[in-house]
Amino acid sequence: MICMASDRTHISEHARSTGLAPDGIRLVVTVPTFRRPDHLIATLASLEAQHRGHDTAVIVMDNDAEGLEGANAAAGWFETSKLQGIVIVAHQRGNCHAYNAGWETALAEFPNFAHIAVIDDDEIAGPGWIAGLVETAQRCGADLVGGPQVPVFADRALDRWRRHPVFTPHYTQTGTVPILYSSGNVLIARRVLDAMPRPFLDPGFNFIGGGDSDFYRRAKARGFTFGWCAEAEVMETLPARRAEFSWLNARSLRNGAISAIIEKRQRPGFSGRARTLAKSLALLAASPLRGIGLGLETKSAVIGLYHSQVALGRLMAEFGLVNEQYRNPESN
Repeated sequence: MICMASDRTHISEHARSTGLAPDGIRLVVTVPTFRRPDHLIATLASLEAQHRGHDTAVIVMDNDAEGLEGANAAAGWFETSKLQGIVIVAHQRGNCHAYNAGWETALAEFPNFAHIAVIDDDEIAGPGWIAGLVETAQRCGADLVGGPQVPVFADRALDRWRRHPVFTPHYTQTGTVPILYSSGNVLIARRVLDAMPRPFLDPGFNFIGGGDSDFYRRAKARGFTFGWCAEAEVMETLPARRAEFSWLNARSLRNGAISAIIEKRQRPGFSGRARTLAKSLALLAASPLRGIGLGLETKSAVIGLYHSQVALGRLMAEFGLVNEQYRNPESN
């Protein structure tokens, strides 16, 4: 491994694989990481198990410039791995900054790549993950293709919470879809990044989440198309705290806030804000009946609260009350 510095002030290169040939790379996989060195290695091992050739490279983006646990772990892993890549440090804190650093590096380092994929450092790629995304993109002609993030609780007794809407995928069948919502399992065509303005993900969403949803909506407005590959699963490892009511409530309120914020950006001005507020009030009015149906379906009163929580989160966002759930990652 050779360590060197980047000339970009917000990104520095920590290490890269010896013999990496940038001109031959056709697919780049980006892995943002923050203080999960052990799971990061498991994520990287699942990428190696995809059995890709030398046309694939991985970029690991460590967003902890002080600790560098992920950067150091990844640098050591690449020394013995058949999979090649670059380890960078994204010095500006926040998940949008980390994603942007990885995508900027891909464009700067690999002139001939056709697609960029994203997997998070708490996920394990299933067999054929990359192949499934690429095949679906080609078959559907989609510019962006997503796949399921399957929740896996460390405590299997908590598996009943997998039916909560914050964990369930938006689609179940492979094919074209209207839009995507998550960046934790996605394949993006190079032409999308070439066309979208930088920064790709708006740093205003750094600590609340939703930068990916905002990016997708802006990409859709530019005419890009979306697909879904139900077979391209990643397994998301979840700590027990994500089954606690406090976390589920915070995530549900946050989901509502994000939807209201993005809608207001799409519809600026007084009339747009009035329409967003009217929709929030309508959702709140409808939420008890929808909640009863969801609660009966899942046999859980807590899950049944979801629609009310989302509507309340939308209304709270109207008054600037947005929970920054990613501000303290250790409690997320």
